Amino acid sequence: MAQESVASTTQSNSHGDEHGSQGSMLGPILCWAVVFADIGTSIYYVPGILYGTVQTMAGFFVSLTLIVFVLLTFKYVEVTHRFPQGGGVVTVAAQAINPWFGALGGMFILVDYFLTAAISSISGMQYLSVVIPPLGAIQNLPGIGPIQVPILMVTLAMLVLLGILNWIGISESAKVSLVGALISFFSNIAILITVFTHITFSQFTALLPQMFQGHTLTPFSFLAGFAGSFLAFSGLESISQLSPVMKHPHKKVAGQAMVIVVITIGLTSPFLTLFSTLLLPNAARDPVQNAYIISLLAGKWGGPILQTEVAISASALLVFASNTAIIGAYHVFMALSRMEFLPSVVLQRNKLRGTPHYAIALATGIPIIILLAVKGDITILGDMYAFGLLGAFTLTCLGLDIIRTRDWRRAIRKMRKLAAMQAQAAVQEQTEPTNGSQPTATTAHDLQISHVEPPGKDASNGVAQEEGAPASIQEIQRPWFKIDFFLGILTTVLVAIAWSTNMTTKPLATAFGGGVTVIGMAIAYINYVRTEKAGRVPVPVVVTRIQERLPNSVLAVLLPESEHNLAVIKAAVHNAEEHNRPIMFLYIGEQKARAAAPRMWEIVDPYLEDPQAKEYFGKAESLALKNKIPTRKYVYLQGDPDLVSQVWQMVHPHDTVLGAKESQQFKDINPDRVRYELTSDGKVAHLLKRWQ
Repeated sequence: MAQESVASTTQSNSHGDEHGSQGSMLGPILCWAVVFADIGTSIYYVPGILYGTVQTMAGFFVSLTLIVFVLLTFKYVEVTHRFPQGGGVVTVAAQAINPWFGALGGMFILVDYFLTAAISSISGMQYLSVVIPPLGAIQNLPGIGPIQVPILMVTLAMLVLLGILNWIGISESAKVSLVGALISFFSNIAILITVFTHITFSQFTALLPQMFQGHTLTPFSFLAGFAGSFLAFSGLESISQLSPVMKHPHKKVAGQAMVIVVITIGLTSPFLTLFSTLLLPNAARDPVQNAYIISLLAGKWGGPILQTEVAISASALLVFASNTAIIGAYHVFMALSRMEFLPSVVLQRNKLRGTPHYAIALATGIPIIILLAVKGDITILGDMYAFGLLGAFTLTCLGLDIIRTRDWRRAIRKMRKLAAMQAQAAVQEQTEPTNGSQPTATTAHDLQISHVEPPGKDASNGVAQEEGAPASIQEIQRPWFKIDFFLGILTTVLVAIAWSTNMTTKPLATAFGGGVTVIGMAIAYINYVRTEKAGRVPVPVVVTRIQERLPNSVLAVLLPESEHNLAVIKAAVHNAEEHNRPIMFLYIGEQKARAAAPRMWEIVDPYLEDPQAKEYFGKAESLALKNKIPTRKYVYLQGDPDLVSQVWQMVHPHDTVLGAKESQQFKDINPDRVRYELTSDGKVAHLLKRWQ
């Protein structure tokens, strides 16, 4: 059975077609490199931070949380192919629940990015102090106390430099990420080889019980250690941000990339945490040395050469991760502004370089303020980290569970309808054997909603049918769907437990993350009220495919060149209110080629980049709310206006409202009668149809 979908000219199609080929897109290896270059940096500072809270059990808790990390990868792979426009938690929460939860997810991920930029930059400079010892000098400042002034000053200067480079227009390269990821991974493997060649197997097994010596695991301490060790896997969300630049099919590419991520992280992170905290107990306890403890572990048996190599590569990769966080943060700022939760000034670009200077200033300035506030203390930064990371994980998991549940319910409704129609067909076949085949044909046609391919696209490539499409009946009937569904529920519960535990055990993280979130949501609300006063309201959900019919409804057709769109909106809302009908607003946007290929971390959504569509949908939502229309849907498509006829055949509306001038151009719409209405904003046509 065909999947219910109307595809717009989505990014999943346009990348391959508009930019010549997929040669510039990221395959599994490059996707792994980008994710590993982010998540792989956590190992450089996590052992020291975790030792401060769980001491020698750090390795145990990282290994334990690795299981949940694997479960999380299943969900993030699905997010990647369901939402090819990117955006991660922002997009998932907005589509699954409503835009306000998308804004909330945006605030969570911003907290994560701010702290990633701060902690990665300061950690990078601390590793560099292994090679340049004067950097690590400690000064006792009056009224402040002991502080590594040189490291803090160099870190702040480095962040300013990264901000300037982004203002100039620096772009991240997946190939550079690949070089850094390979150097980091093989350096970690080299450390493990030196350790395993200097300890026997019996000595290794003897280390395991040492993790628990002197510690009593209570339910509270167990939960605290479990929640705190998620810091070792920060960066997983990167895979969902790569959708716009990922080769097709997304599900396969992302799946292969995450398998490699799980293997490489599984081989390195638990062992490096265990060995560094147990084999170097004095360094682990030292608040200065534990900041670059992985380099010290490299030097224990690898000598000064390996220690220096690890220090330099770790420093470079951490600075790279800091820049990644800055880029990710300013793209989230821009996405929230396009969603009209932040002021439009955030989108302004400078005339000299064409870069969003206000968004870059925020993404760079806030981590600088954080570093100054905590005086460069990496332990405090680690304590502050939990809120945004686990909040984003929880909201993403919850959103995906909601979407999966909708798919399951939709499929059940279809199967019940099919069974009822087949039973009816069987009865008719017994009473009218000569016409027995007709009901069966009608049944198949009634349940099948064809895929609408935008003009000029090649439907044979299978991209649009697969990317981001809801689960079909066949997929839901497979055992793996049910297994994956309930594993997903379990993952959500585990991550939510970790998040709630951290909010209790790490009050500083809750205060900072909660404070940033509250301030951000307050700004979003103020901007919403200001937009509402202008007669526009951000719409709840805008979809780019139709998943089911909306019978006995009003279909309002909005076109970019039509001068009667306001008249159509008012007439459609009035009709829906008068006859208590559901309403669907359909906007057919112009099909435009992008000036340049999408960049990594960019959220590519054709609707958010169409100000005219947002303007009309916002006015439609405002009017629908005033008239208390309970059921309203918004569909945005790009392509030829002929798509209107195909949507009409799929939705089965009772009344199709469009400008009178446009009513004659859709020859495939076959209404029972046409009624014209003259309004103060222009003349509109009502194409009325009573479907059998």
